[in-house]
Amino acid sequence: MATAAEQFAFSATPRLDAELLMAHALGVERNAVLLDPDRYAVPDTFAPLVERRLRHEPIAYITGTRGFWSIDLAVGPGALVPRADSEMLLIAAQTHFVGRTPATVLDLGTGPGTLLLAALDEWPSVGLGVDYSPQALDYARANAAALGMTGRTHFIRGSWASAIAGQFDLILANPPYIATDEQLPAEVHEHEPHAALFAGPDGLDDYRILAEQIPALIAPGGAAVIEIGSTQAVAVTALLGARGLRVALHHDYGGNPRVLVATEDLEP
Repeated sequence: MATAAEQFAFSATPRLDAELLMAHALGVERNAVLLDPDRYAVPDTFAPLVERRLRHEPIAYITGTRGFWSIDLAVGPGALVPRADSEMLLIAAQTHFVGRTPATVLDLGTGPGTLLLAALDEWPSVGLGVDYSPQALDYARANAAALGMTGRTHFIRGSWASAIAGQFDLILANPPYIATDEQLPAEVHEHEPHAALFAGPDGLDDYRILAEQIPALIAPGGAAVIEIGSTQAVAVTALLGARGLRVALHHDYGGNPRVLVATEDLEP
């Protein structure tokens, strides 16, 4: 593993990458390798995994899974890899719904079901996930089944909320927010779906659409919890505020602006 970690200098977590690949090759949990590394011989399947990582393929695509919040999700090509910073949407939602449960959850741009299934693991709610990518929706449905949530979820293919009527207590959205000319690491740019990453010259194209759609979807007492890029708080707050919503900002683990919570502005 040490040799592999040295080869992964391009990664922010080279040692972790090597450990995850070794555990995957062995078919055991990472903790098992860490607690008793001398117990295991390096399997023949490890080297091909290292080669894939050296081509900057995301670890989650290689192992086929990524932990997020309180659940594990199957992921792969065509689905955006869940990020730890997106867990802040769940934390912000917990703050809004402290002491009560959002009965209905809508996840716009659900990908492999990331935010929706995490929310349904947190609350005994029912939810709807929407995505334009058939590949992402296949992962979402498989993840719902693996988590025993098929009866509490429904997934549809659509462009944001264009095909949706009704209101929801909790609306979650992690839209694309990267400007089209922005440089990204190779493992992101070369492997993850561009439709889930890029959003026009200023990275705001999808927020403009969501700002128009979201106000009609928020149930009384509910909230839309939306991920943003670290420099977009002012711009996206203005878009939502122009539609009559009250907006609160939450920061991520690194102290960066990351989540906006939009609610009905009840003041006269």
